[in-house]
Amino acid sequence: MRILSLIIGSLLLLVACNNDLEQFPSNIASSESLTEYGGVLNAAYYYQLGSVTPMAVMGDFRADNALMIEPPFTEFDSYGPDLTAMEDQFFGPFYTALYKSILSANNVIENSTDATEVGEAKFLRALSYFKLVRVFGDVPLNLSATPSTTDGSILVRQPAADVYNNVIIPDLEDAIAALGVEIVDGRASRYAAQGLLGKVFVQLGEFNRAEPQLAAVIEGAEAVGISLQADFADIFGMGNDLNSEIIFATQVSSSVVDEYGFSEFWSWSGGLDTKSLEPLDLDLVAAFDASPGDLRRAVTIDTATLASPKFPQTGGPDHDWIELRLADVLLLYAETRNENGATAETVLDLLDPIRTRAGLDPLDHTVFNTPELVRQAIQDDRRLALAIEGHRWFDLVRTGTVAAEMDQTIAARYHLFPLPISEVLASFGVITQNDGY
Repeated sequence: MRILSLIIGSLLLLVACNNDLEQFPSNIASSESLTEYGGVLNAAYYYQLGSVTPMAVMGDFRADNALMIEPPFTEFDSYGPDLTAMEDQFFGPFYTALYKSILSANNVIENSTDATEVGEAKFLRALSYFKLVRVFGDVPLNLSATPSTTDGSILVRQPAADVYNNVIIPDLEDAIAALGVEIVDGRASRYAAQGLLGKVFVQLGEFNRAEPQLAAVIEGAEAVGISLQADFADIFGMGNDLNSEIIFATQVSSSVVDEYGFSEFWSWSGGLDTKSLEPLDLDLVAAFDASPGDLRRAVTIDTATLASPKFPQTGGPDHDWIELRLADVLLLYAETRNENGATAETVLDLLDPIRTRAGLDPLDHTVFNTPELVRQAIQDDRRLALAIEGHRWFDLVRTGTVAAEMDQTIAARYHLFPLPISEVLASFGVITQNDGY
C-alpha cells in the first residue's frame, strides 16, 4: 500500500487553518487528544506536496535550463529585486507548506513512542529545513509541537549554519539510526536519510563527511532492490512511480487534494502554462547537442515544442516528485571522491554506469586527467542526467559556478530567493527580508 492511500484517511485529522497571521499555523488535532501519531506523520508527508512545484521552478527556471516569457515572471531570469512579485505563486506556498510539515513532524517527535515514526518525522523535518535554507538562507527555527504564540523570538531568522548543525545533520543521523534499509510504501528509509545527509555535506563542502554516507547507500543499494533503471525513460511517468532507482519521492496523486493551487511542475516543464509556452532554454539544448548520441535527450527535450516530456502530461497529476534517486547519489559520490583526492581514473569509472545507460562511451582518462577537468565533467553529466528535476540552480550556487555557467555576473544576494513579504509584515519586522529584495 502506498503512503498516499494512508494520507487520505489522515486528512480527517486536519482542521482548517489560516497562515496569514501565524508563522506556524495549527494544522492538526492537539497532541493531548491523540494517542496514535501515524496520521500526524502522514500529514508531515502530505505537506511536502506544497513545496514541489516551487522547488522545481526555482531549480530550473532560475538557472539556464528553462525560461519564462510573461512579465513579471521574467524576473526569474533578470536577477533583480522584483522577484518578490511571485510570492503568492511560489515563495509563500513553499514556505507555508514546509513549516506545516515541520510542525506535524515536531508533534510526532515529541509524542510518538514508535521509534520508526520518530525516525521518519526527523527525516521529514531535516528535508524541510534543507529545502528552506537552500532557498532562503537564514530561516526561523521551530522545534516545538506547540510553539509560543506570544514569544516573537521564535520568528527570528537563525543562521543557516546553525540550522544545518543543530537540526538537519543531527535529525538525519537520528533517522539513520532509527530506520530500516527497506523502502516500505515509499516512506523514508535509512538509505534515504544517508543519501540526503551525504547531499547535505556536499552542499556544505564537507566532502570527507559526505563520502562515507554516499558510499553506504551505493554499497547497500543492490541488496534492497535499489538500482539504476536500464532505460532512462523508465524512471519517469506515472507508471514508473517508485521504480528501483527512486530512493525517496514526494508522492503525488490526483485523489489527494494538493494545497498548491497553481500550475503544477509537469505543466511548467511541458509548456502548458502561458508563462512558459516554450520553457526550455536553448543553452540546455546546446548542452545536449554537445553530447551526441545521448539517449537522455529524447526523454528531456522535445525540440519541436521546446518543452520537456520528462514528466509526461498524460497522468500529470499522478507523477511523483523525485527527491533523491540513485544516479544523483552516484554523481555526488563521484564529486566527493574527486574533491577528496582520488585518482581521475577511479572517479571517472563511477560515471560509467550512468554514461553507458545514456548510450555514451566512458570518458577518456588520459584527457580528463586533472581534478579540475574531472570536476567539470561530473557537473556536465549531472546537468544532463538531472535536468528539469529541480537541481540545476542549487548546483550552480553551491559549486560557485553561477557566473561561469550563466555567462553573466549575478550578485550573490540574488543567489537566494525572497522570503514571503506577507510573513515579514505579519511578524511586524521580526522576520527580516533577504538583502536586495
